[in-house]
Amino acid sequence: MKKLTILAVCALAILSSCKNEAPKQDLLMTQLRDSLNQIISQKDNEINDMIATFGDIEEGFREITEAQSRVTLAKSGEGTNSAKRIKENMQFIQQTMRQNKELINKLKQQLRDSSFKSEELKKLIDNMQQQLEEKEQQLQALREELDKKDIHIAELDETVANLNTNVNQLTEETTQKSQTISQQDKELHTAWFVFGTKDELKKQNILTKDGLFSKTKILEKNFNKDYFTKIDIRIDKEIKLYSKDAKMLTSHPSSSYTLAPDANKQYVLRIIDPNLFWSTSKYLVIQVK
Repeated sequence: MKKLTILAVCALAILSSCKNEAPKQDLLMTQLRDSLNQIISQKDNEINDMIATFGDIEEGFREITEAQSRVTLAKSGEGTNSAKRIKENMQFIQQTMRQNKELINKLKQQLRDSSFKSEELKKLIDNMQQQLEEKEQQLQALREELDKKDIHIAELDETVANLNTNVNQLTEETTQKSQTISQQDKELHTAWFVFGTKDELKKQNILTKDGLFSKTKILEKNFNKDYFTKIDIRIDKEIKLYSKDAKMLTSHPSSSYTLAPDANKQYVLRIIDPNLFWSTSKYLVIQVK
Protein backbone atom coordinates (compact mmCIF):
# COMPACT_ATOMS: atom_id res chain seq x y z
CA MET A 1 0.00 0.00 0.00
CA LYS A 2 2.84 2.35 0.89
CA LYS A 3 4.55 1.64 -2.47
CA LEU A 4 1.33 2.37 -4.37
CA THR A 5 0.97 5.72 -2.61
CA ILE A 6 4.55 6.69 -3.51
CA LEU A 7 4.03 5.73 -7.17
CA ALA A 8 0.83 7.76 -7.29
CA VAL A 9 2.58 10.84 -5.92
CA CYS A 10 5.42 10.47 -8.50
CA ALA A 11 2.92 10.15 -11.34
CA LEU A 12 1.12 13.30 -10.27
CA ALA A 13 4.43 15.18 -10.10
CA ILE A 14 5.36 14.11 -13.65
CA LEU A 15 1.95 15.13 -15.01
CA SER A 16 2.20 18.49 -13.28
CA SER A 17 5.66 19.06 -14.77
CA CYS A 18 4.40 18.25 -18.30
CA LYS A 19 1.51 20.69 -17.86
CA ASN A 20 3.91 23.44 -16.80
CA GLU A 21 6.24 22.83 -19.76
CA ALA A 22 3.44 22.75 -22.34
CA PRO A 23 2.64 26.53 -22.24
CA LYS A 24 6.35 27.36 -22.66
CA GLN A 25 6.63 25.10 -25.71
CA ASP A 26 3.42 26.54 -27.15
CA LEU A 27 4.76 30.07 -26.67
CA LEU A 28 8.05 29.23 -28.40
CA MET A 29 6.23 27.61 -31.32
CA THR A 30 3.93 30.63 -31.66
CA GLN A 31 6.89 33.02 -31.68
CA LEU A 32 8.74 30.89 -34.22
CA ARG A 33 5.67 30.71 -36.47
CA ASP A 34 5.17 34.49 -36.25
CA SER A 35 8.82 35.07 -37.15
CA LEU A 36 8.58 32.77 -40.20
CA ASN A 37 5.33 34.42 -41.30
CA GLN A 38 7.04 37.80 -41.07
CA ILE A 39 9.88 36.63 -43.34
CA ILE A 40 7.40 35.18 -45.85
CA SER A 41 5.35 38.38 -45.78
CA GLN A 42 8.46 40.48 -46.42
CA LYS A 43 9.38 38.36 -49.46
CA ASP A 44 5.78 38.51 -50.73
CA ASN A 45 5.81 42.31 -50.47
CA GLU A 46 9.10 42.53 -52.38
CA ILE A 47 7.84 40.24 -55.16
CA ASN A 48 4.44 42.00 -55.39
CA ASP A 49 6.16 45.38 -55.63
CA MET A 50 8.37 44.15 -58.50
CA ILE A 51 5.39 42.58 -60.29
CA ALA A 52 3.52 45.91 -60.04
CA THR A 53 6.52 47.71 -61.57
CA PHE A 54 6.68 45.11 -64.38
CA GLY A 55 2.99 45.78 -65.08
CA ASP A 56 3.54 49.56 -65.24
CA ILE A 57 6.40 49.12 -67.72
CA GLU A 58 4.41 46.76 -69.95
CA GLU A 59 1.48 49.21 -69.92
CA GLY A 60 3.88 52.00 -70.91
CA PHE A 61 5.18 50.00 -73.88
CA ARG A 62 1.59 49.26 -74.98
CA GLU A 63 0.67 52.96 -74.86
CA ILE A 64 3.84 53.91 -76.79
CA THR A 65 2.98 51.40 -79.55
CA GLU A 66 -0.57 52.79 -79.80
CA ALA A 67 0.73 56.37 -79.99
CA GLN A 68 3.19 55.36 -82.72
CA SER A 69 0.26 53.96 -84.73
CA ARG A 70 -1.66 57.24 -84.28
CA VAL A 71 1.34 59.21 -85.54
CA THR A 72 1.60 56.92 -88.58
CA LEU A 73 -2.05 57.53 -89.40
CA ALA A 74 -1.86 61.28 -88.79
CA LYS A 75 1.24 61.87 -90.91
CA SER A 76 -0.67 60.72 -94.00
CA GLY A 77 -3.14 63.57 -93.52
CA GLU A 78 -2.71 67.29 -94.13
CA GLY A 79 -3.42 70.56 -92.35
CA THR A 80 -3.16 72.00 -88.87
CA ASN A 81 -5.15 69.24 -87.15
CA SER A 82 -2.84 66.55 -88.50
CA ALA A 83 0.30 68.36 -87.29
CA LYS A 84 -1.31 68.99 -83.91
CA ARG A 85 -2.18 65.31 -83.46
CA ILE A 86 1.39 64.31 -84.39
CA LYS A 87 2.82 66.82 -81.93
CA GLU A 88 0.61 65.60 -79.09
CA ASN A 89 1.37 61.94 -79.74
CA MET A 90 5.12 62.52 -80.09
CA GLN A 91 5.16 64.38 -76.78
CA PHE A 92 3.19 61.56 -75.18
CA ILE A 93 5.64 58.94 -76.57
CA GLN A 94 8.65 60.82 -75.20
CA GLN A 95 7.07 61.32 -71.79
CA THR A 96 6.08 57.65 -71.53
CA MET A 97 9.53 56.51 -72.63
CA ARG A 98 11.07 58.68 -69.92
CA GLN A 99 8.76 57.12 -67.34
CA ASN A 100 9.62 53.61 -68.55
CA LYS A 101 13.34 54.35 -68.25
CA GLU A 102 12.82 55.45 -64.65
CA LEU A 103 10.71 52.36 -63.89
CA ILE A 104 13.31 50.00 -65.39
CA ASN A 105 16.04 51.63 -63.28
CA LYS A 106 13.76 51.31 -60.25
CA LEU A 107 13.23 47.63 -61.06
CA LYS A 108 16.99 47.04 -61.29
CA GLN A 109 17.46 48.66 -57.88
CA GLN A 110 14.58 46.63 -56.39
CA LEU A 111 16.21 43.40 -57.59
CA ARG A 112 19.62 44.45 -56.19
CA ASP A 113 18.16 45.34 -52.78
CA SER A 114 15.75 42.41 -52.57
CA SER A 115 16.52 39.26 -50.62
CA PHE A 116 14.73 37.42 -53.45
CA LYS A 117 17.25 36.68 -56.23
CA SER A 118 16.19 35.30 -59.61
CA GLU A 119 18.01 34.92 -62.92
CA GLU A 120 14.64 34.84 -64.68
CA LEU A 121 13.72 38.26 -63.30
CA LYS A 122 17.10 39.61 -64.40
CA LYS A 123 16.49 38.28 -67.92
CA LEU A 124 13.05 39.94 -67.99
CA ILE A 125 14.56 43.28 -66.95
CA ASP A 126 17.29 42.95 -69.61
CA ASN A 127 14.57 42.21 -72.18
CA MET A 128 12.65 45.34 -71.16
CA GLN A 129 15.84 47.40 -71.43
CA GLN A 130 16.28 46.05 -74.96
CA GLN A 131 12.66 46.91 -75.82
CA LEU A 132 13.26 50.46 -74.62
CA GLU A 133 16.35 50.82 -76.81
CA GLU A 134 14.39 49.52 -79.81
CA LYS A 135 11.61 52.05 -79.11
CA GLU A 136 14.20 54.84 -79.01
CA GLN A 137 15.49 53.77 -82.42
CA GLN A 138 11.92 53.66 -83.76
CA LEU A 139 11.25 57.15 -82.38
CA GLN A 140 14.38 58.51 -84.03
CA ALA A 141 13.41 56.89 -87.35
CA LEU A 142 9.90 58.35 -87.04
CA ARG A 143 11.29 61.85 -86.48
CA GLU A 144 13.53 61.54 -89.51
CA GLU A 145 10.54 60.44 -91.62
CA LEU A 146 8.50 63.39 -90.38
CA ASP A 147 11.35 65.76 -91.25
CA LYS A 148 11.45 64.38 -94.79
CA LYS A 149 7.74 65.14 -95.14
CA ASP A 150 8.34 68.68 -93.79
CA ILE A 151 6.29 67.85 -90.73
CA HIS A 152 8.55 69.77 -88.39
CA ILE A 153 7.57 70.20 -84.77
CA ALA A 154 9.85 72.89 -83.32
CA GLU A 155 8.65 72.43 -79.75
CA LEU A 156 10.09 68.91 -79.72
CA ASP A 157 13.62 69.81 -80.81
CA GLU A 158 15.01 70.72 -77.41
CA THR A 159 13.10 67.91 -75.68
CA VAL A 160 14.48 65.27 -78.03
CA ALA A 161 18.01 66.69 -77.91
CA ASN A 162 18.05 66.67 -74.12
CA LEU A 163 16.05 63.45 -73.56
CA ASN A 164 19.03 61.26 -72.78
CA THR A 165 20.68 63.97 -70.67
CA ASN A 166 17.55 64.44 -68.57
CA VAL A 167 17.05 60.71 -68.17
CA ASN A 168 20.68 60.27 -67.12
CA GLN A 169 20.27 63.00 -64.52
CA LEU A 170 17.05 61.44 -63.25
CA THR A 171 18.70 58.04 -63.20
CA GLU A 172 21.63 59.39 -61.19
CA GLU A 173 19.30 61.13 -58.73
CA THR A 174 17.19 57.98 -58.39
CA THR A 175 20.30 55.87 -57.83
CA GLN A 176 21.60 58.26 -55.18
CA LYS A 177 18.24 58.28 -53.40
CA SER A 178 18.04 54.49 -53.57
CA GLN A 179 21.56 54.19 -52.17
CA THR A 180 20.69 56.60 -49.35
CA ILE A 181 17.52 54.67 -48.52
CA SER A 182 19.42 51.38 -48.73
CA GLN A 183 22.12 52.72 -46.38
CA GLN A 184 19.52 54.00 -43.91
CA ASP A 185 17.77 50.63 -44.06
CA LYS A 186 21.03 48.82 -43.31
CA GLU A 187 21.77 51.12 -40.37
CA LEU A 188 18.26 50.57 -39.04
CA HIS A 189 18.79 46.80 -39.08
CA THR A 190 22.39 46.82 -37.83
CA ALA A 191 23.40 45.62 -34.36
CA TRP A 192 26.64 44.66 -32.58
CA PHE A 193 27.49 41.76 -30.31
CA VAL A 194 30.44 40.52 -28.30
CA PHE A 195 31.13 37.57 -26.03
CA GLY A 196 34.17 36.97 -23.88
CA THR A 197 35.44 36.16 -20.43
CA LYS A 198 35.12 38.66 -17.63
CA ASP A 199 38.79 39.64 -17.93
CA GLU A 200 38.55 40.04 -21.72
CA LEU A 201 35.50 42.29 -21.41
CA LYS A 202 37.24 44.38 -18.72
CA LYS A 203 40.29 44.91 -20.93
CA GLN A 204 38.04 46.42 -23.60
CA ASN A 205 36.25 48.67 -21.03
CA ILE A 206 33.00 46.84 -21.77
CA LEU A 207 32.83 45.97 -18.04
CA THR A 208 33.97 48.71 -15.66
CA LYS A 209 34.03 49.58 -11.94
CA ASP A 210 34.42 53.02 -10.36
CA GLY A 211 35.70 51.65 -7.05
CA LEU A 212 36.62 48.47 -5.23
CA PHE A 213 33.16 47.89 -3.80
CA SER A 214 31.12 49.52 -6.57
CA LYS A 215 28.80 47.58 -8.83
CA THR A 216 30.06 46.37 -12.20
CA LYS A 217 28.80 48.53 -15.07
CA ILE A 218 28.26 47.57 -18.71
CA LEU A 219 28.99 49.79 -21.71
CA GLU A 220 29.30 52.89 -19.60
CA LYS A 221 31.83 54.93 -21.61
CA ASN A 222 34.96 54.65 -23.76
CA PHE A 223 34.39 50.96 -24.45
CA ASN A 224 36.13 49.48 -27.49
CA LYS A 225 33.46 49.40 -30.23
CA ASP A 226 35.91 47.74 -32.63
CA TYR A 227 35.85 44.66 -30.40
CA PHE A 228 32.19 44.08 -31.33
CA THR A 229 30.95 42.15 -34.37
CA LYS A 230 28.45 43.95 -36.63
CA ILE A 231 25.41 41.94 -37.82
CA ASP A 232 22.19 42.37 -39.79
CA ILE A 233 19.38 41.58 -37.37
CA ARG A 234 17.15 40.35 -40.23
CA ILE A 235 19.68 37.66 -41.16
CA ASP A 236 21.84 36.82 -38.15
CA LYS A 237 19.59 35.11 -35.62
CA GLU A 238 21.93 32.49 -34.15
CA ILE A 239 25.20 33.13 -32.32
CA LYS A 240 27.42 30.23 -31.28
CA LEU A 241 29.31 31.02 -28.07
CA TYR A 242 31.73 28.03 -27.99
CA SER A 243 31.49 27.79 -24.21
CA LYS A 244 29.81 25.51 -21.67
CA ASP A 245 28.88 28.52 -19.55
CA ALA A 246 27.23 31.74 -20.78
CA LYS A 247 25.42 34.67 -19.18
CA MET A 248 23.60 37.60 -20.77
CA LEU A 249 24.92 40.92 -19.45
CA THR A 250 22.84 43.32 -21.55
CA SER A 251 19.09 43.45 -21.08
CA HIS A 252 16.86 41.86 -23.74
CA PRO A 253 13.26 40.60 -23.41
CA SER A 254 13.44 36.98 -22.25
CA SER A 255 10.60 35.91 -24.56
CA SER A 256 12.57 37.02 -27.63
CA TYR A 257 15.43 34.53 -27.39
CA THR A 258 16.70 31.22 -26.04
CA LEU A 259 20.15 30.65 -24.53
CA ALA A 260 20.81 26.94 -24.24
CA PRO A 261 23.56 24.35 -24.85
CA ASP A 262 23.65 22.41 -28.11
CA ALA A 263 24.46 18.71 -28.62
CA ASN A 264 28.10 19.41 -27.72
CA LYS A 265 26.99 21.16 -24.50
CA GLN A 266 28.23 24.50 -25.83
CA TYR A 267 25.86 27.44 -25.51
CA VAL A 268 24.06 28.94 -28.49
CA LEU A 269 21.97 32.12 -28.52
CA ARG A 270 18.93 31.85 -30.79
CA ILE A 271 16.96 35.04 -31.43
CA ILE A 272 13.29 34.18 -31.95
CA ASP A 273 11.89 37.71 -32.33
CA PRO A 274 14.64 40.06 -33.65
CA ASN A 275 12.56 43.25 -33.48
CA LEU A 276 11.65 42.63 -29.85
CA PHE A 277 15.12 41.36 -28.91
CA TRP A 278 16.96 44.46 -30.22
CA SER A 279 14.27 46.94 -29.12
CA THR A 280 16.02 47.61 -25.81
CA SER A 281 19.59 47.86 -27.10
CA LYS A 282 21.49 47.43 -30.37
CA TYR A 283 24.49 46.18 -28.37
CA LEU A 284 24.65 42.62 -27.03
CA VAL A 285 27.19 41.49 -24.41
CA ILE A 286 27.53 37.89 -23.23
CA GLN A 287 30.01 36.69 -20.62
CA VAL A 288 31.47 33.21 -21.11
CA LYS A 289 34.00 31.06 -19.28
